[in-house]
Amino acid sequence: MHTDYNLLVKRVLKFKHTYIVLLLAGLCVTTKGVADDYDVNRRYDTYFLEAMTQRQKGNHTEAFHLLERCQQLRPDASEAYYFLAQYLTEMKQQDHAFDYFRKAAALDSTNITYMETLMQAYIGKEMYKEATVTAEHIYNADKSRQEMLEMIYKLELQQRNFEKAVEALNRMENIDGKSEQLALAKSQLYVQMGNTEAAQKEMKELSEQYPNDLNYRTLYANSLKMSGTNKELRQEAHRILEEVLREEPDNYVAQMSMRSYYVTEGDTLRADSLTRSMLLNRKTALEDKVSLLRHIIGQSEQNGGDSTKVLQLFHEILAQPEPEADMAEFCAAYMNLKKMPRDSVSAMLERTLQIAPDHASARLQLVQYAWDDGNKERVIELCRAARQYNPDEMAFYYYQGIAYYQLEDYDHSLEAFQNGISVITEESNPAIVSDFYSIMGDLLHQKGREKEAFAAYDSCLQWKADNIGCLNNYAYYLSEKNIQLERAEHMSHQTIMAEPRNGTYLDTYAWILFRMERYEEARSYIEQAVANDSAQSSVILEHAGDIYSMCGDTEKALDHWTKAQQLDPKNKFLKRKIKKKKYIKR
Repeated sequence: MHTDYNLLVKRVLKFKHTYIVLLLAGLCVTTKGVADDYDVNRRYDTYFLEAMTQRQKGNHTEAFHLLERCQQLRPDASEAYYFLAQYLTEMKQQDHAFDYFRKAAALDSTNITYMETLMQAYIGKEMYKEATVTAEHIYNADKSRQEMLEMIYKLELQQRNFEKAVEALNRMENIDGKSEQLALAKSQLYVQMGNTEAAQKEMKELSEQYPNDLNYRTLYANSLKMSGTNKELRQEAHRILEEVLREEPDNYVAQMSMRSYYVTEGDTLRADSLTRSMLLNRKTALEDKVSLLRHIIGQSEQNGGDSTKVLQLFHEILAQPEPEADMAEFCAAYMNLKKMPRDSVSAMLERTLQIAPDHASARLQLVQYAWDDGNKERVIELCRAARQYNPDEMAFYYYQGIAYYQLEDYDHSLEAFQNGISVITEESNPAIVSDFYSIMGDLLHQKGREKEAFAAYDSCLQWKADNIGCLNNYAYYLSEKNIQLERAEHMSHQTIMAEPRNGTYLDTYAWILFRMERYEEARSYIEQAVANDSAQSSVILEHAGDIYSMCGDTEKALDHWTKAQQLDPKNKFLKRKIKKKKYIKR
């Protein structure tokens, strides 16, 4: 917590002043009332100074109780209420804190800190009228606090007091002079008030003040266009826009305004011609082209969604020399929106990569398509190229590693994941990084590199402690080594809590309990594992037989071992167990 040392100094000075005054008064006056007041003030100052000391030390409980004693001694002391209100806010006693903030401000309205805090409290309670009055108080106390005028404007706007909001803007304008921001804000307010003449006047004054700024002249023309049925004003708007475009033919704002004029006038041919000109103009910024196309697509969807004209525009843009990759990808996104054939969308994404081979998002979309199609070789090919152009993009290592894994090319899979780890940063997606390490752990364990595998699992869980697949595999492999069984039991228990009907996870948990010689508990979970094992795993059935055997149920043990042997006829240990009719430790 932060201590208001100004208040602290104020109290110390007040204490000294009180002491001196009362000392002098004591030479002349010895009444009991003066002595009592002196004693109260002395005790108050002692408690308050100690409260501030404890607050600074971080002993907030002691500070709070000392401030309560201060408030009881001096109900007219504003600072006690203020600091108590801060504590009450942290104690989630919002209403009580609010009352104390108001009390502090009422007792000392000259304290700007109190008034600002109260203003924010009013805003938090959506008491905008009261907040506005407080902001006015702060500004009147200190005219240098011009940000309070902006606060007043926003508060009046929140209350839809448009006239008062305009007044606040006028006060700001009187200080800072006319500006685009203020003029636009006032103009928009006048429009909301239905006062188009005042809105036009604002824009006209702005354009006259800065005659060389074509954007201001365009804004003035836009305000005139809002005149609706007033043909003369609309024609004046058209004249101004023509004038601007003669001076600056590639002015995007003026072009858009002129296009809007043609659309409103129903002049479709001129509107379309200007649209095409803007989109094919090399001087039109990419973001402006994209913005215009989004507008055109929105209008198209409202009018039935005919994609013919939109696609024609895309194709013309992309037929220009040195087209932008982002525009090709935007076209692919639109084709996807219109549910066009996958081959057509993929071809446009390929076109994107022809323009810019390092365009990661387009390549990633192609990878996703190949993955959905089950084409693992294509996934690997795309990711191999991506690692050349986008070496820091983790997703490509992930997809490539998984694709190799599913093709049982474990060496290349491990290499992909190990290379992917080198690009991990603090900003990397924890879930993806966690899966990286989890799969690496599985691959390393397959290769008999158990120490490295367990290290990879540990890294996995550091990034995502509830990675269920990792928890299961790690726990099972620990139980197979018959080490750290308590930790394995804890990890495995998390998996069955997350997926209580997963036969594999239930089997792991049962097997760990078996290793811990908790046979009856293991029996309960292995029965659930068998019941939920739709794939009929020979491993689960063999585990069930082992557990039944150690529980003394030889008949059930033989039944499950026999079923397991039918699924895994090469398992020599199963044959020995069945022959000897008992569990044999590997």
